Amino acid sequence: MKKEIREEVYGRIILVRHGESVWNRDNRFTGWVDVPLSSRGVEEARHAADLLKDIRIDCAFVSHLTRAVQTLFIMLPSLTKKTPIIHHHDNREMEEREHYSGEREEFPIYQSPAIAERYYGKLQGLNKKKTAEKYGEEQVRRWRRSFSEPPPGGESLKDTLKRVLPYFKDKIIGELGRGENVLVVAHGNSLRAIATYLEELPADEVMNLEIPTGVPIIYEFDRGLKMVGKRIRELPPSRHP
Repeated sequence: MKKEIREEVYGRIILVRHGESVWNRDNRFTGWVDVPLSSRGVEEARHAADLLKDIRIDCAFVSHLTRAVQTLFIMLPSLTKKTPIIHHHDNREMEEREHYSGEREEFPIYQSPAIAERYYGKLQGLNKKKTAEKYGEEQVRRWRRSFSEPPPGGESLKDTLKRVLPYFKDKIIGELGRGENVLVVAHGNSLRAIATYLEELPADEVMNLEIPTGVPIIYEFDRGLKMVGKRIRELPPSRHP
């Protein structure tokens, strides 16, 4: 497939929510519980890679949770022939990328809990339908979708945004500033936080913002790092896994 070239686009941020996990399949609150992909999730990751084959990917960011890491490593063989090297952005900060040898043969992956799913507190592991029956559908909807109301013992989207955005601005935007196409493989709520920032969404619109599993969302930027386009890539209905 011919590589996509658009001269007005300086760099891209590509968001991909991990494929369906076994707890997504079972309709359970997951949060920071480290569950793997379901068989459908594996297929969604493969299809996400197919949808990005025409775009050069220069580096990737991923959370520390297994379902995101699985998704990324399923995608990688279709996106690069370079050797993936994971740099852990945690309490012991890595040196700048230029200090590493063999950079041209390596595909850098930056991993951090800063872009993990939001922490669901006491709801983690519970079935969503049964939780709605216990507390009421509207209350559970607010816990899941509102901007500022956290679930019991957990994070609100506002809390998640405060965790995600400093890392996003410092690390991910930094790679975009090099003119690179940056892949971010993370979670529904951490990606909602990024999308809320990029699209300058007001709090009352966040409730309706959906980030489907395995569907690439591509934000395009000019040299001034002004967003000049947003595209969502989905498979035709007949080809969905």
